[in-house]
Amino acid sequence: MKNKVSLGWHNEIKMKKKPIYVTQPYLPDLNLFYPYLEAIWESKNITNGGVFHQELEASLCEYLGVQHVSLFCNGTIALMIALQALGISGEVITSPYSFVATTNSLLWNGITPVFCDVDPISMNIDPFKIEKAVTQKTSAILPVHCYGTPCNVEEIQKIAGNHGLKVIYDAAHAFGVEYKGQSLLNYGDLSVLSFHATKVFNTFEGGAIISHSLEMKKRIDQLKNFGFVDELTVVESGINGKMSEVNAAFGLLQLKSMQEVASQRKMVSDFYNFNLEGINGIELPAGNYSSASNHSYYPIIVKSLFPVRRDKLYELLQEQSIFSRRYFYPLISDFPMYKNLPSSTPKNLPVSKQISNQVLCLPIYPGLENKDLQRIIDVIKKASLL
Repeated sequence: MKNKVSLGWHNEIKMKKKPIYVTQPYLPDLNLFYPYLEAIWESKNITNGGVFHQELEASLCEYLGVQHVSLFCNGTIALMIALQALGISGEVITSPYSFVATTNSLLWNGITPVFCDVDPISMNIDPFKIEKAVTQKTSAILPVHCYGTPCNVEEIQKIAGNHGLKVIYDAAHAFGVEYKGQSLLNYGDLSVLSFHATKVFNTFEGGAIISHSLEMKKRIDQLKNFGFVDELTVVESGINGKMSEVNAAFGLLQLKSMQEVASQRKMVSDFYNFNLEGINGIELPAGNYSSASNHSYYPIIVKSLFPVRRDKLYELLQEQSIFSRRYFYPLISDFPMYKNLPSSTPKNLPVSKQISNQVLCLPIYPGLENKDLQRIIDVIKKASLL
């Protein structure tokens, strides 16, 4: 029986298949974007906080249910500025299970990352291990709402309060996520969003910092504009992190489609939940079923019981022109610039290491058709028989 399945498999992979990528940006009708471009051409204001920039900040405050939004050219610069705005130095406790921009922002600010293991259920930083990592040099905690699943914000805040630490959330995955009746972005001292093309809401490239006071917003806005207060006055060494009017205009157009985008993402997630349930060795993380999820990613855990290991399943999907991703493998702590840190040892990060070796993110985006989703399910089911 196994030989027949295997033979059929190899016959099928010779056929040319339409590629299915792990994600694809949502792009509205181009004709709807032209009026925004015409307005920009007419005004000749293409940057420096123009009309569309101001309108997008106000619209995002309303849509997300937050007080203040500062737009940026990308999420990485926003992370770097968030650290500057709060005067963070010394050591920052963070997760190794994230995209490398999280910790690169620390290094660029001359800050030492201290890695803390993640919780096996949420895949977010384990708050009950944070306290052991606190030293006299610790100034902040930088947790990640991984895959848009909320961190244990109450416990993190309690630890931060006990030790006088700041909390900056890397909320790159968490656009639109609510927690206990309000925006998840209202927790912590600052939250940082990414509007990269791969995200639920994109502005081609872009990002934002969510702050809770007008005073902090003003400081952030100065830092992203070279430290200028007015035409003649520079108060500190800022950087150029501004979002252009074209990006802001596109963001305004995108916001109009967010309800449909969210609905289509949920449909894809529900399809996977139904069809993957019960496949031996495939574990579906709790975040996949969360009613608060924005369905930004669809991770599965390929357990050791599965007949095909994670990397082999990844290859089998690729042979069928299905491009999943191993988010997040390797761990940040395995990269050359971080692997020699005392907190980077496998002994310190056993859960992160295990998840990193087993996780596979399946394609999810608006417009992904049921026939394509069924192709993905078929590959996984056939792999379970090998």
